[in-house]
Amino acid sequence: MQTVQQDRTPGIWQLFRVWAGIGLQSFGGGASTIFLIQHEFVEKHSWLTKEEFTHLWNLCIFTPGINLVALTILIGRKLGGRTGIISSLVGMLLPSAAITCLLTAGFQEVEQVSAVPAIIKGVVPATGGIMLTVALRFAQPQLKLGLQRGGLPIVCISIFFILICFVAIALLNFSVVLVFPCAGLLGIILFTRRLKNKQKEVEQHD
Repeated sequence: MQTVQQDRTPGIWQLFRVWAGIGLQSFGGGASTIFLIQHEFVEKHSWLTKEEFTHLWNLCIFTPGINLVALTILIGRKLGGRTGIISSLVGMLLPSAAITCLLTAGFQEVEQVSAVPAIIKGVVPATGGIMLTVALRFAQPQLKLGLQRGGLPIVCISIFFILICFVAIALLNFSVVLVFPCAGLLGIILFTRRLKNKQKEVEQHD
């Protein structure tokens, strides 16, 4: 896995400011938050590579609990140790939690306004678009890595996995608790064997 060559490590207050900015802009749910996190830490500041970010997120979605909180902890720990975890969590949760409480308290006053349902109907497809963008960004480095390590067969298997998981969860309503372990087990069986064969071929050529 390629690691970022960081010119500088972000300070605790800088981590807090970045996470606070993400928390204040996280409209539309988890998809928009992931999009903002990737933009800040991968594209804007280059503190993480796409591969590192995807690896951390995969660890989060493979475990139960609140994935975004887990991702905040992992990134905070990687960039700032224990104090980075605290700074990241406070920055991420405090502003957004305060806004959520205020909106919840005032929602009863505005829920009968005719414009509110129209706004919600417009936000839903926008969130779907963000989720699609995030999914494509996650798939891109994985497919690229698969092409480098195993060639076109690995890429085809990866796309097959994506489609199967989509059908199982979105169309057949299978439980995520069932889909993820099964996908992980099949991944061990298929990818490990192919990667070992690829490694043997490389060693033979050398």
